[in-house]
Amino acid sequence: MSKPSSRNNKEHILYLLKTRGELTATVLAELLGTTMMGARQLLQDLESNYLVTSEKRIQGRGRPKLFWSLTDKGHSRFPDRHSDLTLSLISGVSQALGPEAMEKLIAIREEQSLEQYLQRLEGHSSLRGKVYELAAIRTEEGYMADVEKVDDGYLLIENHCPICAAAQVCQGFCRSELSIFRQCLKANVERVDYLLEGARRCAYKVRPETCQ
Repeated sequence: MSKPSSRNNKEHILYLLKTRGELTATVLAELLGTTMMGARQLLQDLESNYLVTSEKRIQGRGRPKLFWSLTDKGHSRFPDRHSDLTLSLISGVSQALGPEAMEKLIAIREEQSLEQYLQRLEGHSSLRGKVYELAAIRTEEGYMADVEKVDDGYLLIENHCPICAAAQVCQGFCRSELSIFRQCLKANVERVDYLLEGARRCAYKVRPETCQ
């Protein structure tokens, strides 16, 4: 069996930093199954291309550790669904037809998405099944979604936002998505991390409707 190429390992590092946030070279080496020296070399190559950056940080006792994260250029390596065209269309609709028309388009998109999601979730009776199916749907749409079990429910995590550019100029898209999640899951859904407020991702706490 051939070993993974340096190029593949670099792409894997970008993926890990995107989905897990800041990591040390030690952790990356373990996740890649390579040596510390090998991981550092890959990180230095990525840094020379302005895809990653590092910061020294003290955690508890001992020497400071070097944490690596994606730069803006690194984040841009992931799909954005033709953000320039999207922004142009949003601007055109708002200027030509007014904000009411934009709200109507968001409502139509919400109705269509909700219908599609409900069809996919129809075969799941448990909240767990619905949340994991929703994560699968969102991953297919480019959101790189994961699910974590927490004490009183689930955490739906979206590590990437393919419509981020559109959401920045029209946050009605984000409001609509939260509404879709609540309707299709029939559960309490609260956004606990928000990309547009400086978080590295969007995350939603999902609990049964009986939980307060």
